[in-house]
Amino acid sequence: MLRKSRFTLAFFVWMAAVTFLSLGSFSNTDLPDIRIPSFDKVVHFGFYFGAVILGCFFVRERTSGNYGFKKTLFIMFFVALVYGTIIEVLQAELTTQRDGNTYDALANSIGALAGTFVIWSLFAGKRQLKWKY
Repeated sequence: MLRKSRFTLAFFVWMAAVTFLSLGSFSNTDLPDIRIPSFDKVVHFGFYFGAVILGCFFVRERTSGNYGFKKTLFIMFFVALVYGTIIEVLQAELTTQRDGNTYDALANSIGALAGTFVIWSLFAGKRQLKWKY
């Protein structure tokens, strides 16, 4: 059972982690304060890169590949863009430790676009994987 739902589980755990890490406050922790310029943009990129890839595999797993490949790509890219925008708005409006940021939203979008291209290359190239099971 779990083997048949591994991408479903991975996708929902990933999105829960993205949400928690994006909206949680970590200011009162004993974690070391390491400053790397623009590292947060790399993290935003990675969050949404992973979201699109796992989201596409989630849809493929749930539908046995019967949902169209291009449609899945478009929908997951769009979902990642909307989700990233909502998270940025929530950071600006609901949190005191975080700021909604246009550059973060841009990093989210670029990560989602890169994830879309990776999935495209895996399933649409000459040596592609099969979308349908």
